[in-house]
Amino acid sequence: MTPKTTQRLAIDGPAGPLEVVLNLPAVPTAAVQGIALVAHPHPLQGGTLDNKVAQTLAKTFFALGYASVRFNFRGVGQSAGTFDDGLGETDDALAALSWAQSRLGAGLPVALAGFSFGTWVQTRVAKAVACERLVLVGPAVGRFALETVPADTIVIHGEEDDVVPLADVLAWARPQELPVTVFPGCGHFFHGRLPQLARVITGMWRRGHPVMPGA
Repeated sequence: MTPKTTQRLAIDGPAGPLEVVLNLPAVPTAAVQGIALVAHPHPLQGGTLDNKVAQTLAKTFFALGYASVRFNFRGVGQSAGTFDDGLGETDDALAALSWAQSRLGAGLPVALAGFSFGTWVQTRVAKAVACERLVLVGPAVGRFALETVPADTIVIHGEEDDVVPLADVLAWARPQELPVTVFPGCGHFFHGRLPQLARVITGMWRRGHPVMPGA
């Protein structure tokens, strides 16, 4: 992503101005593969749209031809409002998505991606909108009541996560028969593993979206 493909702006949000970063591939709008909405970690624990995992998610989808949309939850950065225990934050996510759809086209596929607290918000968003697929990194199960998710959801977690124990994630995934990709020796923030995270997501996404011959 370059300055030419990156726009940081304020849009109308449910609690006032909502800070958004749009990474738009340098292709005609008709060639954009979809909209990837990315949700950052907990606002009260330093989470912002500039979090390294959130940036990695945005860059990964950008490289796949998606318009990536990150936003700061209410009360973070230039976004107005105060923390609302995930309820208002879900409204923030829906507002960011609605803005992107009005700008790029309501018919584009929507991918939802989140990290930590952002995964909980995205499971709530997925109940309200048509979603192509979910990507949940470091899902904050145990801390929040994550919704059940579709069978093709990509779930990635660190073996040595000291914020959300892997055992809790497996206990959440088990009744759903949901596969979990585990990064051995990896902590919650994927330090030193972000390039690998991008490669794994890219590979799993492409396997679910076969490339046509000659594409």
